[in-house]
Amino acid sequence: MKQNDLQRKIIHVDMDAFYASVEQRDFPEFKGKPVVVGGSPQGRGVVAAASYEARKFGIHSAMPASRAVKLCPNAIFLKPRFDVYREVSHQIREIFFEYTNLVEPLSLDEAYLDVTENHIHLPSATLIAKKIKKRINEETGLTASAGVSSNKFLAKIASDLDKPDGLSVIKPDEAEAFIEQLPIGRFYGVGKATQAKMEILGIKNGADLKKWEEIDLVKQFGKSGHHYYRIARGIDNRRVKPNRIRKSIGKERTFSDDIADLTWIYDFLDQLAGKIAASMQAMNAAGKTITLKVRYKNFETVTRSQTLHHYTNQAGEIADIAKKLILETDAGEREVRLLGISISTLNLAEGGVIGEQLELPFV
Repeated sequence: MKQNDLQRKIIHVDMDAFYASVEQRDFPEFKGKPVVVGGSPQGRGVVAAASYEARKFGIHSAMPASRAVKLCPNAIFLKPRFDVYREVSHQIREIFFEYTNLVEPLSLDEAYLDVTENHIHLPSATLIAKKIKKRINEETGLTASAGVSSNKFLAKIASDLDKPDGLSVIKPDEAEAFIEQLPIGRFYGVGKATQAKMEILGIKNGADLKKWEEIDLVKQFGKSGHHYYRIARGIDNRRVKPNRIRKSIGKERTFSDDIADLTWIYDFLDQLAGKIAASMQAMNAAGKTITLKVRYKNFETVTRSQTLHHYTNQAGEIADIAKKLILETDAGEREVRLLGISISTLNLAEGGVIGEQLELPFV
């Protein structure tokens, strides 16, 4: 592998059975039970996600729901709530952004992060991955698996090695040996049809693939042959490409017990504002619009906002405005299951975030 590849520190984060886990979190009566999110088994529906309890019966995503119900007649079939999944996904991405601006979402439940340069100046990609996993669990009640390596291909494979709630690292000097023993079906980008063709050609693992010349792989697999030749050697020069400009910085928390005590809520808003301010200051960022989010016990959600004439990243000011906004809601009179604060109208476009190139050891 090239020297510049060794300098990258890439994390791939993949939420565990994301849709199904959100349903089990929001409806505790489903915990420990086989949950299938997707279309109706009475029609032509397809499985979008299956809990780990359902997977034990052989149920997996993209399977016809009619087949899933035959495999597990007692499975609980639920319609997707994509608005909720998008909201939780946004919450998770806000956590990512506290560590790096280089975040490339692949879907609602997975993303690449390049932490070679990171906001907390931590030299260990592995420790950053541990912090992210811990934060996701604390703030959403969900678990994620993470893979850490020197490029996207290896990080993606690593995240799948120890699911659920796993963390696997493939160090640069271990990459080629790891790839050589990897079954060809585990290579990201090798589908079932390609796997079958490779096995007919005698390619059953990375070592077999590595024996092939690039020109011969291209003859057999077209342009993809170039890709297969590189990944057999652990080479993947693709960079993490953020696909949006960050528009807000925020935090929210779903409570295990619904809250009606306004004094407790005030204290919590102080804590939340302090965490947001610390994150913004670490990024040298500030914003003008403070938005409070409240979700009641019945899942009804309301927001209240105030826009300042100046930028702020001060905990006291953010907390004071949040406490003022909470009085414009029914919190205290109605039980609350979630509270959040976000800051928008950021100064990032004006150079608010200062990056620093770090030369760091890999782990």
